[in-house]
Amino acid sequence: MGSCTDCQNHSGRTMRLAVVGAGFWSQFQIPAWREIGGAEIVALCNRTRPKAETLAQKFNIKKVFTDLETLLQAEELDFIDIVTEVPAHAEQVALAAKYKIPVICQKPMGPDYATCLSMVSVCKQAGIPFFIHENFRWIAQFRAFKHALDLGVIGTPRRIQITLKSATRELFGAQPFSCSLRHSIITDMGCHLFDLARFYFGEPQSVYCHALRRWDDLPCESIMTAVLRYPNALCSVSLSEKIDSQIFVDGDCGSLELDGDNAIRVSTAQGMHVNTPEPIRPFPWVTDEQRNSYGNSCGQGIVDCHAGLFEALQTGTRPEFTGEDYLKTMRLVYAAVESTERNQAVELDRYPLVADL
Repeated sequence: MGSCTDCQNHSGRTMRLAVVGAGFWSQFQIPAWREIGGAEIVALCNRTRPKAETLAQKFNIKKVFTDLETLLQAEELDFIDIVTEVPAHAEQVALAAKYKIPVICQKPMGPDYATCLSMVSVCKQAGIPFFIHENFRWIAQFRAFKHALDLGVIGTPRRIQITLKSATRELFGAQPFSCSLRHSIITDMGCHLFDLARFYFGEPQSVYCHALRRWDDLPCESIMTAVLRYPNALCSVSLSEKIDSQIFVDGDCGSLELDGDNAIRVSTAQGMHVNTPEPIRPFPWVTDEQRNSYGNSCGQGIVDCHAGLFEALQTGTRPEFTGEDYLKTMRLVYAAVESTERNQAVELDRYPLVADL
């Protein structure tokens, strides 16, 4: 039935949403929305009804659909949240644009860069908000590190290392589609890694990436390292199962480090200062295995990302980043894939943004 209200006049009112997809990440997205006051999940859509009905019963969602267009015609919605596999994203976003429904889409945005460009364009033409669910920049310790970096006490960053912990073998196996893709470590977790680099340091000029398979029984690569070249700095970013998330920045006047216990250490000529992290609220819908793989902040990052995007939809204001902004992360992702396949550095200006077309 289309959008039930004007997106510019949502402040303080309960907003109706539908979740599209009942796969692995829906078990995080749905309970995270229930943590947000004013967000009401009125329907769940998934192509296989039994899977949707099981999830809907678990989270007390009253209506289940197997066809997105039927859902959009039947329900008055303020927005949809797409949590399906990547190949379905473009068609689902286009349907949301057809019915003028604002849309949040899970990363990675699309299966290739041309598709990402088309998704942003179709939403711009429809005049609807298009946001990407990128939650790592919302994780508490990563935002605290951004605040410490922005204080400027270490001067201009010159040498940067960002290492994130990737999924375990078991959690890779829980996502069979992702496991079927050779470069899924780049296109999936690489989104988080490259977006953090952009969050901290802006837009690099080029990327040089390598990725390796670790498990013989899975076709996908599971380890990656890339070097991002900035005008005045080099940034090395890596994913590995065995190492807790760590960030190190060497600047002209000192260094800044986030270690495995999430403490932030600032070292300058005046000495070292350690900032101890605040305890992170646990969520009962995140299992112990998931905490071990993704960290204690897994649920917190998703909830706070939801909250930031929801506020933008409620108030009609611009969020921290839009789908168009996120093209800069996706061009890094697909430039890294190209770099891996060609075994050479790739200049990012070869990948146009919507504004360049």
